[in-house]
Amino acid sequence: MAMSRHVSGWLQAAPLTVVLGGFLIAPIIMIVVVSFWGATEYSIYPAFQFDNYSYLFGSAVVWKVFLATFKYALITWVFTLAIGFTVAYFLAFHVRSQAMQTALFLLCTIPFWTSNIIRMISWIPFLGRNGIANSALISWGVVDQPVEWLLYSDFSVILAFVHLYTLFMVVPIFNTMMRIDRSLIEAAVDNGASAFQTLRHVILPLTKPGIMIGTIFVVTLVMGDFITVRFMSGSQKANVGRLISNDIALLQYPSAAATSVVLLITVLMVIGILLRFVNIRKEL
Repeated sequence: MAMSRHVSGWLQAAPLTVVLGGFLIAPIIMIVVVSFWGATEYSIYPAFQFDNYSYLFGSAVVWKVFLATFKYALITWVFTLAIGFTVAYFLAFHVRSQAMQTALFLLCTIPFWTSNIIRMISWIPFLGRNGIANSALISWGVVDQPVEWLLYSDFSVILAFVHLYTLFMVVPIFNTMMRIDRSLIEAAVDNGASAFQTLRHVILPLTKPGIMIGTIFVVTLVMGDFITVRFMSGSQKANVGRLISNDIALLQYPSAAATSVVLLITVLMVIGILLRFVNIRKEL
């Protein structure tokens, strides 16, 4: 009986194993293999060499690009966490009607009804030199001439990132907050805790799983993105995703594969560090 159950369990898991193996594990293995190949200006050839990795770790430009990627991820995480936590807290604890909660939550998802690229480039006419933002600032007398750094700068890149990925922080935090036992909050208030003390000592610790899940979403999405940096910086800035994209455009697949492997390991290390702060599997 135990043997038949064991075999049945393997058979049930077989389709998922095949899908994961074929569409996740096999491509990653191939990328790792290609990362050791060599390349010329016109072709690539199978080999086992560390030239791609030695170039990556020995290039000051690559280090600057990785640092810029971490900078984008960190700043975006700070803003998405602040906005996401505030929105989730308002929906979970200040909107009493479940119907209103659902309506407001759906309202937050409206921008996602269009593609990321459309939502991203919609900022360009707003932030441009002759755009709505500069026109308003000049008409109000705040500035005498258009503000150049509103577009094609780190500011516009981070603004687009925050706009694109804030919902990925709102959803897990809101979901976690909705599962908090309201009697714990009532007990804290009955014991004389202020609103801030209740937030700090009750709500915030119980919201950690949602914050960690949202952080993983936002950080991985930002670090793997390349199209946002390209459009919103006017091709003046770079991140790791764009570095990989440029190598692919130049048919330098081994170099792109090596950069992808380093990026993958970096992201996995970041996720591993985040998972040490909370046991997400237990909380879910």
